[in-house]
Formats: sequence, structure tokens, C-alpha cells
Amino acid sequence: MSVLITGIGELTTNSESAGDALVVDGEEIAWVGSASAAPAADERVDVEGRAVLPGWVDSHTHLVFAGDRTAEFGARMAGKPYSAGGIAVTVNATRAATDEELAAVVRKHVAEALRQGTTFVETKTGYGLTVADEVRSARIAAEHADEVTFLGAHLVPPGEDADTYVDLVRGEMLDAVAPLVRWADVFCEKGAFDYDQSKAVLEAAKAKGLGLRVHGNQLGEGPGVRLAVELGAASVDHCTYLSADDVDALASSDTVATLLPACDLSTRQSLPPARALLDAGATVALASNCNPGSSYTSSMAFCVTTAVLQMRMTVEEAVWAATAGGAQALRRDDVGVIRPGAWADLHVLDAPSITHLAYRPGVPLTHQVWRRGLRAN
Repeated sequence: MSVLITGIGELTTNSESAGDALVVDGEEIAWVGSASAAPAADERVDVEGRAVLPGWVDSHTHLVFAGDRTAEFGARMAGKPYSAGGIAVTVNATRAATDEELAAVVRKHVAEALRQGTTFVETKTGYGLTVADEVRSARIAAEHADEVTFLGAHLVPPGEDADTYVDLVRGEMLDAVAPLVRWADVFCEKGAFDYDQSKAVLEAAKAKGLGLRVHGNQLGEGPGVRLAVELGAASVDHCTYLSADDVDALASSDTVATLLPACDLSTRQSLPPARALLDAGATVALASNCNPGSSYTSSMAFCVTTAVLQMRMTVEEAVWAATAGGAQALRRDDVGVIRPGAWADLHVLDAPSITHLAYRPGVPLTHQVWRRGLRAN
């Protein structure tokens, strides 16, 4: 069935398409243009002057988990510094959970995000850290998320030798998980995996045909950005602490700098240097990093608002980063845009323009969400 959507006050397409109306046909956008020239459709929906933009593309989440880290958050707010070691708490809880308990958590957060305009979600493994637990995490993730990333190299399990564990990740674990995922990631950071260990995991994943992603430069300047660019990773995520050389490397590469401002606020770190990246010509994405330890939010609107109010991004730059930027970080051109042939993933704001996302911080502005051509609310 085709649907003509009219009465659009402001249409953000991230493409050459423009106008004040569009046609959804099945799961895809069929036409974009002026309402006066709109083709016939089976149904007509008038959004009464509201803004329409692509659904958010959240290119970095960790949704396959169990347990709670409220105590850790409280301690951090009281002054305890964040470190990667807290991941082990979630690992223990995740291993103890049933498949259905884990699936329920993923479903809950995907649905929560959808209600807020997020129509495309990437999520990772990484809270299992055994072959069996990483496989089941990947399987559960694939049942409920749009893209799945293997993150067996999230943390060295307590009591295990780092190099021995890396051998497991790039060997038996990778072999078992690879058929279930599109991407491989590694936490290249002090307290997690160093440059050589991270490179070994990523090169093995690349040989398996997986795309590459990197957690890098979250806790301080380090080799994460350099490694991501060197290996042609689609994205390096966090980018909280960057040297001038890191900025230049990203600007001269196809690797997307995915910024996770909600995480930096939650861990009380500096916010990423978005303005420096954009001014240098780097491609920037915004994502939620939804996880139980360092960024327990699924609100992409919050990330956009933070980027505008505190990171010196314009509203247009931030919205692009949270839609088309996230799509580029996932090497996709069928989401994060409104154009004929793209998925009909739409976010209708209860506001006349996208500027209201930052102009009215904290106000829930999602009026209607369409995912794959169906109204989700």
C-alpha cells in the first residue's frame, strides 16, 4: 500500500531530494517532492506542519546484557574514576542469565529506542567472553537488532592471561561467531587491549570477511585511531581524547569518528572535539553507546542536544551525524536518508523544525515514527 505524507513543515532528507511531501510504498520511499505535484497514493497523511527527518541510526550500542550497575554509577558521581574493569560485573550477570532474559532486555531497549525515533540499531556482543556465551549473544542480537558486531575483545576476563585470551578471540571464538555477525570490534585502550593485541584480532576478523570497528581514545590519547585508519575500519568510536595527528588522520581517511557524548557525561570526562573534527573535514557520527555501565540511555535526541549545546555542532551537523553519519559508520546508504529507494524510516517531530531538538532540550518531541513503511506508534 502507498501512503502520501503531506503538510511537512520542514523536510530533512540528507540527500538531493527536497520538497514538502513524500510517498511511502511498502517498505521504501517511492517519491519526494512538492505536494502540488504528488502522485496518487492509496492513503494520505497530513502531518500538519511538523518537521520530518530520517529515523535515528544508532550505530553503537551494547544491548545484550543482564544485571545492574547503579552502584558503580553512584560511586562515579561521588568521585570515583571510570575504568574499563567495571565491564566484568556485567559479564558475570550476563553469563548467569537465560537466553530469554537476555532477549527480553534487547527487545525492551530496541522498542524504547524506536518510540524515540531510532529506526536502525547496531549492537554488540562482548559481555559473554567465552565461546558459548559470545555465540549466544550474537544469535540473540541478530534476532532483534539490525546490525551485529562481535566484541569478544571487550575485556580480558579476570584471572586469564591477555595474550592467551587474544588467541582464543581471534581463533576459536571468531570462527564460531563470524557466521552470525557483520562486524568485529576491539576495545583498544589502557586496561583492555594494546595496539598489537587489537591489531591481531582485527586482522583475523578481516580475513574472515568481517568489517572492522574500533573502540578507541576513550580514556586518553592512544593508538586506537591510528589502528582504525591503518586497517581501514569503518568507524572508530569514542574519540574523546585526540591529538592533532589523530584529527588529521581521520580527516584524510574514510574512517568515521563516532562520538558518544552521553558516555562522556556519564563518566565525567571531557566531551569529544567535534568542532575540530568537522573543521578538519572528518566524517562524524553520533551514537548512544547504550549500555548498563557507562551510558545507560537510548535517547539519540539527548546526544544530538548535547552535541549542539556543549560540543559546538550546529543542529544540522548533529542531526546529520545521528542519521546519515551513523549510516556511513555502518557503510549503509539505505538508512539515515530520505530519497527514493531508501527504507521508509521516518521521524516526525512535534515541532516545526529540527532546531527545536536543541532549542527545547529534554522535551520529548517525537510525534510519530515510521519504520520500514509502517507506523510504529
